[in-house]
Amino acid sequence: MYRRHFATALFAALVVILIWWPFWPPAGYLLIAWALFAAIGFHDLRSRHNVLNNYPVIGHLRYMLEFVRPELRQYFFESEQSGRPFSRAQRTLINARADGSSDASPFGTLRDFEAAGYEFAEHSLVPKDVPKDVTCLTVGGPQCTRPYRASRLNISAMSFGSLSSTAILAMNLGAKRGGFAHNTGEGAISPYHQRHGGDLIWELGTAYFGCRTREGRFDAETFREKAREDQVKMIELKLSQGAKPSHGGLLPAAKVNREIAETRQITEGEDCQSPASHPEFDTPIGLLEFIARLRELSGGKPVGMKMCLGKRSEFLSICKAMLETGIRPDFITIDGAEGGTGAAPQEFSDRLGNYINEALPFVHQCLVGTGLRDDMKLIASGKVALGFDMVVKMALGADMCNAARPFMFSVGCIQARRCHTNKCPTGVTTQDPRRSRAINVDEKAWRVANYHHGTLKAFRELAGALGVDHPDQLTPDMIYHRNDYTPAHPYRTSIVPLRPGQLLEGGEVPEAYAPYWEAARAERF
Repeated sequence: MYRRHFATALFAALVVILIWWPFWPPAGYLLIAWALFAAIGFHDLRSRHNVLNNYPVIGHLRYMLEFVRPELRQYFFESEQSGRPFSRAQRTLINARADGSSDASPFGTLRDFEAAGYEFAEHSLVPKDVPKDVTCLTVGGPQCTRPYRASRLNISAMSFGSLSSTAILAMNLGAKRGGFAHNTGEGAISPYHQRHGGDLIWELGTAYFGCRTREGRFDAETFREKAREDQVKMIELKLSQGAKPSHGGLLPAAKVNREIAETRQITEGEDCQSPASHPEFDTPIGLLEFIARLRELSGGKPVGMKMCLGKRSEFLSICKAMLETGIRPDFITIDGAEGGTGAAPQEFSDRLGNYINEALPFVHQCLVGTGLRDDMKLIASGKVALGFDMVVKMALGADMCNAARPFMFSVGCIQARRCHTNKCPTGVTTQDPRRSRAINVDEKAWRVANYHHGTLKAFRELAGALGVDHPDQLTPDMIYHRNDYTPAHPYRTSIVPLRPGQLLEGGEVPEAYAPYWEAARAERF
């Protein structure tokens, strides 16, 4: 029906313009406009888009509005608490701390205390002062000869490639100024990680970027040379990532320029897809032997592994392999399924992996139950943004935390969610130099350092308000979680605790762990 009306209106408009033209010469300009609309209309009539085919010309309004829909929601319709993955309230607080300005808010909280998912802590009438020095700790187990004194909050894994060169420069300079570590991500150590000399945690993924052979296997000599550089403080072996577990990293071809290709030792202009699993090992014992090899090649530096908790029996298989081989990682980073990424299949992000607040207690208790907990540090990585997030993660078993997207906010990210297109509007996640030059490295580096300082300060104040003077005193019974519009319960009610070494005593294993402990094998995942 509309198609017939469109043709009729187009013909009528042409007749009117031709009649007016002799009497009103500017009508010639209308003829140009008519020709443009006619061309668009006839093109739309042959379009594969149903809307344009049925509604020539005006159908484009639908796609124009759809194009700006995310911005309309974010700027005009999103509430303070409804935004995802980070709400406007979270982003505002992060930016206030990055600016070094007050994080105070007026008139009371806007949160719904009765809503499902609400978390809070019970304060003490005798709050304590948490000293600054406890916001650092030493990473390095009994088999490590070069331990690292680390901050309890560090920059999580984000590769050069997923981030722009200027974003990497700003973060590393900020880490240098703030005295904390910068994880390279699996995309190798780039010149931009090295320029300012901030402490690095070198993440090694399944493709071994930066130390790989032409066939994509591990190159031990190249690794030895780079890992022994003084700037590299720790090595993190990535097994899986929260946002896309059991799926290799993906860097779209649009982002693989010459510089990234050289850094990663890959082909320029082609999609960079990492394998889903490591080619150097395929058993828990093989994993630990590879970790021991990396530690030896690095000269005794702390080496650990990063994983999103999947099958619980597989993590217990790693624990059994530790007991059998005697090899201990220096740290384990647990990434939550709610973690971020530059690009991932939607259903992997939505449906796979364990939520960090469920994964952390399980991993912590398994390490306690196998008598391994004291030999390694546990790092939480998954939407850690504010001081209270750190309190919760450490109450659930973590020793320290990593954050990624909050540090992106501190260098200018606005959560536009264009990371995979190479068209990031703020220059943070693009390899387009015209866009990335918008980042003032010196200014943003101070914001990175300010955010880190402000978040640790909030963490210390909150922990002190709970009546403790050291993070190790935080426990699950201090944090309450509301599952529904019902009374909230402390996390301890959903955690089955284990005594040190309980799984090794030969007695009855608690039902919550028994099937996984029985299925676990050091010889296979």
